[in-house]
Amino acid sequence: MGKDLIMKVLRHEKCDEIPWVPFAGVHAGFLKGHTAKDVLVDADKLYESLLEVHKLYTPDGMPIVFDLQIEAEILGCDLMWAEDNPPSVMTHPFEDEMVDPSTLKLPDAKDGRIPMVLDVMRRMKAAVGENTALYGLICGPLTLASHLRGSEFFTDMFDEPEYVEALIDYCANVNIRMADLYLEAGMDVIGVVDPLVSQVSPSTFEELLAKGFVKVFDHIRKKGSISSFFVCGNATQQMKVMCDTHPDCISVDENVDLVEAKKITDQYNITIGGNIPLTTTMLFGNQKDNMKFVVDLLDNITHDNLIISPGCDMPYNIPTENTIAAAFAVKQTESARNMVAGYEAVDDDIEIELPDYSALTKPLIEVFTLDSATCAACTYMLASAMQAKQEFGDDVDVVEYKYTIREDIARIKKMGVKQLPSLYINGELKWSSIIPSRTELFDELKKYQ
Repeated sequence: MGKDLIMKVLRHEKCDEIPWVPFAGVHAGFLKGHTAKDVLVDADKLYESLLEVHKLYTPDGMPIVFDLQIEAEILGCDLMWAEDNPPSVMTHPFEDEMVDPSTLKLPDAKDGRIPMVLDVMRRMKAAVGENTALYGLICGPLTLASHLRGSEFFTDMFDEPEYVEALIDYCANVNIRMADLYLEAGMDVIGVVDPLVSQVSPSTFEELLAKGFVKVFDHIRKKGSISSFFVCGNATQQMKVMCDTHPDCISVDENVDLVEAKKITDQYNITIGGNIPLTTTMLFGNQKDNMKFVVDLLDNITHDNLIISPGCDMPYNIPTENTIAAAFAVKQTESARNMVAGYEAVDDDIEIELPDYSALTKPLIEVFTLDSATCAACTYMLASAMQAKQEFGDDVDVVEYKYTIREDIARIKKMGVKQLPSLYINGELKWSSIIPSRTELFDELKKYQ
């Protein structure tokens, strides 16, 4: 059974098969014709959509909800809703004041959308939980702290380290409360999803943030449960410090070389999950593209302590057949290998004209993102650029290019962008997968005046 396979792999036991976990968040709604908001506020629509995921994609494990704004909304953040994405955080209640975290409450089972989520968790547990491992996903301490404080939090890391530690500790306690609620509702795995970890240096993580993550993962283990640490972006340099926080599993996206990252997680006997590309392969590719990626990955990586999954939350309108193809390649690898023998993907032939950077009369900030509407790290990279726009006004131009748009993918490739998010000024890479502080960015822009 799929659940047994997942639990064995997460407990680092030897298995003859490799588990498959599709991270179908709002994509679940797409399968039943529901909008993203429908499945994030309506228990019945979410439940029937998850059953469709289970039927079509035959998962060994699956999340119930993939929404990193549930806790933020309860704690005072206003959200902007979309039809085909999870909501994004629009306001940050601590943006103008460093609120004392010791004065703040923790969520309870009656707050916000938690009752809806717990209801669906219990229903899914009864329907498929005997054979399928169910994941309860929570917003990790760093991303939650950034939701509350906004982009100021990255400046705080330099100017107010004691406050950063206090707010991270509070957010870790929120994580613990959410984990307890989800475990009581029958979840088998608690996923701590923190995209922003890839955006801070390993030394900053160790000095200011790690203690909060250790607190969460140790609590989950003491409860007799299993944890997974989800990160987005190029977390290559953070792999070791993530392992040091004691998760049972780490999940990464396409920005990380899974084969190389596994060499690090293997040293800690930690399971690793990932990392089928979300856009180029799952969204814009075809069935053979998806099968070939999985087959090639499995041919180049050791199979112990391994889960195959999309790199992160699946885009809303991924073609159903592409996910089915990925699942087939995991479960029927030899058949898939024969089907893609000799196959080579063909790149889109899109002509992109780059600006004449040498002729610019003022700084042009180009922010290359997965999509700032759905990727928290991208949201705060773009927010940093928009702070500069607010400060310098018409003396600075800002543009975002998203990896969810074909033309923008072609531009990203032509520019040679290696990691997302990245920030360029007048065609020169300035920050790659690290969010600059306000001071750092402003000082850099002044060099162009």
